[in-house]
Amino acid sequence: MTEKLKVGILGATGTVGQRFIQLLENHPQFEVTEVCASERSEGKNYAQAAAWKLATPLPERVGRLKVKPIEPTLDCDIVFSSLPSSIAASAEVAFAQAGYPVISNSSALRMEADVPLVIPEINADHLGLITRQRTVRNFDKGFVVTNPNCSVITFAAPLAALSEAFGVESVAVTTLQAVSGAGYPGVPSLDVADNVVPYIDGEEPKVETEPQKILGQLIGDSIEHASFSISAQCNRVPVLDGHLACLKVKLSVTPAIEDVRYALEDFDGPALTSSPPKLIVFRDEIDRPQPRLDRDASNGMAITVGRLQPDNVFDFRFVALSHNTIRGAAGAAILNAELLADRGWVGG
Repeated sequence: MTEKLKVGILGATGTVGQRFIQLLENHPQFEVTEVCASERSEGKNYAQAAAWKLATPLPERVGRLKVKPIEPTLDCDIVFSSLPSSIAASAEVAFAQAGYPVISNSSALRMEADVPLVIPEINADHLGLITRQRTVRNFDKGFVVTNPNCSVITFAAPLAALSEAFGVESVAVTTLQAVSGAGYPGVPSLDVADNVVPYIDGEEPKVETEPQKILGQLIGDSIEHASFSISAQCNRVPVLDGHLACLKVKLSVTPAIEDVRYALEDFDGPALTSSPPKLIVFRDEIDRPQPRLDRDASNGMAITVGRLQPDNVFDFRFVALSHNTIRGAAGAAILNAELLADRGWVGG
């Protein structure tokens, strides 16, 4: 049996950090050996430091780990980062400089020209930026690879499928985002209960720019961003987990609706440990997808699409849904780590 790679988690006590620990329990390739958090948690056992909020029990072995400071002195092979953006950039660069492969869920470095922003089913070849990153930043063995914003992951794969088949010219998207996306304790209950908050700080610029990098082309050692434009409106809604996106798309050609559906359902990528059996699950019911019913599809790693219709202004409209802390955060980073291992960037 191949020895598992040792994993350190930065920001381990937060919402996404807890998802990392949950999803990595019994993972065949990775084992959590180090947990790091802020000064108020440092020195405590993880079970004491983390207010565990997930339905499954905290793994006892991880609960006994001592919480360490966020410093590149860890005994691990790779690092997962779920740090706040305010400290993520400097910390992640410090770890990469010290020789650690860093797989980040933070937004701090996503749009840097030499940092891969990766969804394995869409742009695995963008890992080629690691070579440029190491040269530009004088890294030896370390590097930083990021995954996208949690709401972008909801619709990036459907857009990639349509772009590949027909070309995409413009997109209008309205997101309805779960409260868990704000972390813990998140949005005050008196703000979100019985309410919709039509503003999420800093969210719309990410939704309007990250997809073009993801769907861009690696040419030499640079990404040529996709040229389509996106108009986004982002809303916080009183749902625990599951981001829903309502999209309208203008295509370069106008196919039959049956061809659009086929392109969505047929789109897939490399088969990794955490990959769903089908990336895009299509629902025919008139009222699906719904967060409560569909967020856990394929253990939370699938994208559910429905309500595909012709549109009076654009060409087509549809609704997409994903689990924001699994496929949209921790699960996305773990999938990237599996891709890195598969391609020989880690564990060699």
